[in-house]
Amino acid sequence: MTDQRTVTFGPSALMTPANAITAVRLLLAPVAFWLIYRDQSGWFLFVLWVGITASDSLDGYLARRQGTTRSGAFLDPLADKVLALGGLWAMVLAGRFLWVPVVLITLREALISGFRSFWGRRGLAVPASNVAKFKTFLQFSAVSLVVWPWTTDVTWMADVVLWLAVAVAWISAAQYVSAGSRATTTMARD
Repeated sequence: MTDQRTVTFGPSALMTPANAITAVRLLLAPVAFWLIYRDQSGWFLFVLWVGITASDSLDGYLARRQGTTRSGAFLDPLADKVLALGGLWAMVLAGRFLWVPVVLITLREALISGFRSFWGRRGLAVPASNVAKFKTFLQFSAVSLVVWPWTTDVTWMADVVLWLAVAVAWISAAQYVSAGSRATTTMARD
């Protein structure tokens, strides 16, 4: 059985459809953050937020179908972090989210980015786990529940999802540290 994927871009390609979607996500992010800070909720904001967060699936699909690139491997997680942290901090500045859970999420992101950089300099790539992807989904969802006009006044719902995102973030952080430590130990023995 042959592989039906059509690889049209090599690993060093920069101008790909997947990267274009990621770039649009990054360009629209400040608009979403400003609207979150200003309005917290509204149909335009909801559609914008869902569009720029859900389009992550589309750029991932295109990258897998047309060929993954080093630039995409860098830009896609960057866009996710910018959107998640930016949306959460905009909610803090708007007075909707408490700063403590958002600080805990931010610290986790800084810690794991540091670990991934450390491991990357040693030639070790630790891919995102399903738990880490779920963490990002929860962070996007916490913001979505506030910006969606139908749930914006159900404050406990977004708060529960936000605290769940904190727990899952730190569980995935432990997984990253464990996976990186095991791989580093294996590399040292070889």
